[in-house]
Amino acid sequence: MRNLTKQQKRDVRAIAVKKDEDIDFSDALPVLDWSAAAIGKFYRPEKKPVTMRLDSDVIAWLKAEGRGYQTKANWLLRHAMLHFTTAKSHSNRNFMRQRSKTKLQKRKP
Repeated sequence: MRNLTKQQKRDVRAIAVKKDEDIDFSDALPVLDWSAAAIGKFYRPEKKPVTMRLDSDVIAWLKAEGRGYQTKANWLLRHAMLHFTTAKSHSNRNFMRQRSKTKLQKRKP
């Protein structure tokens, strides 16, 4: 990120001392369409260092494209986590539907 000019720093300080109700937003257009919003652009989950034993061929594959192998591993794990979390919730719903159908069939004379 580039450094602010003296004028920009002065403007930021002037806005910072104002109360929210004193700031005039009348010239700002409301955002009605959020379809082009970038999800996760400003959210960065906390990173924790871990030690993990991986197969050497997996490590070689991750490192094959150069820098960023840990980011790639994190991305792969996150997508697997989201996939299996979604799949698990779907399978739980299907299981409950099948279970309720079975109970209804048993009740019929």
